[in-house]
Amino acid sequence: MLIASFIFLVTLVFIIWQPRGLQIGTTAVVGAIVALVFGVVGFNDVVIVFDIIWDATLAFIGIIILSMVLDEIGFFEWAALKMAKFSNGSGHKMFFYSIILGAIVSALFANDGAALILTPILLAKMNILRLNTKTILAFLLAGGFISDSASLPFVFSNLTNIVTANYFDIGFAEFFSNMIIPYFVSVIATMIVLWIVLRKDIPQTVDIDLLKNPEEVIKNKALFNFSWFFLAILLAGYFIGDIYDIPISVFALGGGIIFLLIASLMKTVEPKQIIKEAPWQVVWFSLGLYIVVYGLKNAGLTDYLTEILVYLNSQSEVVAVVGTGFLAAFLSAFMNNMPTIMVMDIALTNIANEAMVYANIVGCNLGPKMTPFGSLATLLWLHTLSKKGVHIDFWTYSKFGLIVTPPILLVVLLSLI
Repeated sequence: MLIASFIFLVTLVFIIWQPRGLQIGTTAVVGAIVALVFGVVGFNDVVIVFDIIWDATLAFIGIIILSMVLDEIGFFEWAALKMAKFSNGSGHKMFFYSIILGAIVSALFANDGAALILTPILLAKMNILRLNTKTILAFLLAGGFISDSASLPFVFSNLTNIVTANYFDIGFAEFFSNMIIPYFVSVIATMIVLWIVLRKDIPQTVDIDLLKNPEEVIKNKALFNFSWFFLAILLAGYFIGDIYDIPISVFALGGGIIFLLIASLMKTVEPKQIIKEAPWQVVWFSLGLYIVVYGLKNAGLTDYLTEILVYLNSQSEVVAVVGTGFLAAFLSAFMNNMPTIMVMDIALTNIANEAMVYANIVGCNLGPKMTPFGSLATLLWLHTLSKKGVHIDFWTYSKFGLIVTPPILLVVLLSLI
């Protein structure tokens, strides 16, 4: 346990620190190699880990490719401008509409997609509107938070969802039916809590005349109109694939590649550029960190967690669900939600309580917002902002996350019961 814990902690420190631009995927892979060298994991464990995450990873690649192509044709910028125009110059309406936009993007294009694509667009619009620093920070914090808190309704909305759905053989429709109410509860609770915390920094009025007309940013009108039809067909495909037990990555990756080819044939995007700019480091991060954490599992971490979960399951349903959710949340906040979801799934294997499985997902999706390194989406969000010259320090973010996350998490967990 000592060696496995040390390797994990060092790997996590370098992922957060990123000295001299060391990328997160590279660090995770190095950590995995070290774990193999020291015998913390074996090659059979690597095969097991690959079997757990391959579908999630391929699905993620597909969703990101699709998101990048849509971004290239102006889809998300159009949506952001529409959101701003709907506010009619009201700062508070714009605040709520930006959260709703983030919730929709996160649900349909995954939390990481929302962090990568929507953040720079929102930041650019805030700058054009000549808002002060505190106001911009308020909107950015709200956008960053909703990317994870709204990643609940579909299996593909978060990598943690895909991993757990595959691990427990939860179908696409079954997952959706169980998580759609928590999704709406999470979005509403997030809007209320964020408004209470950030309301002083939200202006009464905003000069929306400074913004472009939404139609002006669309680069290919025909492809833009077709994209709505394509997204509807793709979503229907997920449900149809569920009937025939087809892996979700078939539709996510297949859809992303097909839309990329269509956009290429219509001379709208350059495929090589899209593929080159895709966040491939996330793939190595996912595989490498899971291998490192599997070493913790081999060292007995999941046995300790199972004991706690068995105790929670012996109590009332409220205690079992809320306890599981907060356990997953705190583990995610301090050791990242990617490894947490795997060790918690393994620990829940022989506990016949479906609500605890969904509570684990909720905890791993919302809990990481308590720290800046709790989720990959937050790391990507911070990295994106840093490249744009916006730096949010550890304590500023953590203070915000620790205030906002627990009440929202509690309300969402209770909606599972």
